[in-house]
Amino acid sequence: QVQLVESGGGLVQAGGSLRLSCAASKNRFTTNSMGWYRQVPGKQRELVARITSGGSTNYADSVKGRFTISRDNAKTTQYLQMNSLKREDTAVYYCYVALIWGGSTYDYWGQGTQVTVSS
Repeated sequence: QVQLVESGGGLVQAGGSLRLSCAASKNRFTTNSMGWYRQVPGKQRELVARITSGGSTNYADSVKGRFTISRDNAKTTQYLQMNSLKREDTAVYYCYVALIWGGSTYDYWGQGTQVTVSS
């Protein structure tokens, strides 16, 4: 079983920065992609940023130019650097990792970390 542990959320003023981290327990599986989603009450979970095994990244339009996703070389820890935060970035942020094993892809999720941006 793969476990993901998130850290780095909190309360920040608009315009400020936060860095989220997500550490995955060691595994021998191949990583397909890693990324971050966020969710606010009453809305669907939305993709924030994703990085593929080859290092390609994509971002939600709402965070382009402000957020940066990265990972370590072992592909066990990923980061989300969030700059110029806005109130609308307030949400619970979830990291995920998609692992390939036995020809299938399996998604694992972190427990979520609250990010609150105040005006």
